[in-house]
Amino acid sequence: QVRLMESGGGLVQPGGSLRLSCVVSGSISSVDAMGWYRRAPGKERDLVAVIYSDDSGNAADSVKGRFTISRDYAKNAVYLQMNSLKPEDTAVYYCYTRVRTLTERSLELWGQGTLVTVSS
Repeated sequence: QVRLMESGGGLVQPGGSLRLSCVVSGSISSVDAMGWYRRAPGKERDLVAVIYSDDSGNAADSVKGRFTISRDYAKNAVYLQMNSLKPEDTAVYYCYTRVRTLTERSLELWGQGTLVTVSS
């Protein structure tokens, strides 16, 4: 069984920093993509940032220059370093991954979500 385990999140003041972590575990042959999405109150889930297996990626314009996504390929982990946080970054953040199972089936997984609250 393939699973995602998220950690991080919490309450931070505007201008502060947080780091989110996510690890894929289970029987997989490869990880094609890992990243983060978020759902702000009353809004749809949107892309924050994603990294693909060729090290290319995408990030939302609203987080460029403030958030940094990185991967540890040996640990099948992805991290989101969030700096200069703003109240509008308040959301539930979801880890995302697309993996290949041992039978080469493509599988998409979502984490359970972790709440980030930016408030004074």
